[in-house]
Amino acid sequence: MESLQDKVSSEEWSRRVDLAAAFRLVAHYGWDDLIFTHLSARVPGPEHHFLINPYPLMFEEVTASSLVKIDMEGQPVDDKEAIVNAAGFVIHSAIHMAREDAQAVLHLHTPHGQAVSAMSEGLLPHTQTAMIARHDIAYHEYEGIATDLEERERLVADLGGKNAMLLRNHGTLTCGESIAAAFVRMYFLERACEAQVHMLAAGRDGLHTPPQGVPEKVQEQTSGPGVAMISQMLAWPALLRKLDRIDPSYRT
Repeated sequence: MESLQDKVSSEEWSRRVDLAAAFRLVAHYGWDDLIFTHLSARVPGPEHHFLINPYPLMFEEVTASSLVKIDMEGQPVDDKEAIVNAAGFVIHSAIHMAREDAQAVLHLHTPHGQAVSAMSEGLLPHTQTAMIARHDIAYHEYEGIATDLEERERLVADLGGKNAMLLRNHGTLTCGESIAAAFVRMYFLERACEAQVHMLAAGRDGLHTPPQGVPEKVQEQTSGPGVAMISQMLAWPALLRKLDRIDPSYRT
């Protein structure tokens, strides 16, 4: 595929590279679901366009140039022949439209995320990772495959000011002020869900509940701009170095 690097702004190209990296990382960690689920990022500028994955690419095939730029109506802006998924448009456009700070939105269907989303108690505060993720989590009831535009209003209302969500009986979702922040949030959320599935396999009766006040302490320790800085300045560059060692073609 012809590179778009010289055809878009430097800001858009940087956003494209980061989003393509996020797709590759999702595939690397085994969080993808064939060609389904979506990651999206807002394109810098006043047009309120955003980038999303095209059908039918696998996540491991996504590159910076292959990402599709669409408008808030879900229509491709540049490549009119590009195919995008309606359900992905409904979920992602809802959050991008309602939350100016939501520069990136990630949505997954992992087995562990789906399992916890189907548990009546949701995410339990029994691991450090869960305590990091749990205070920023919202919940949204399942309404079927997300093709109904009217669901956007309820989705946004349920998310509120949170940056992570368990979509009941469906999967996980995170958003962030950068792709890096949204990805690191998703990493912690998915790890917390995985740990919960493993610990509940041993039975609920034997679980050790953290002492009173500890989840609140962890919330204080992991809230604020410092965490976003760690994601953007430390974790994300390390993840990009990892990808560059494995396969740097996401940058094309």
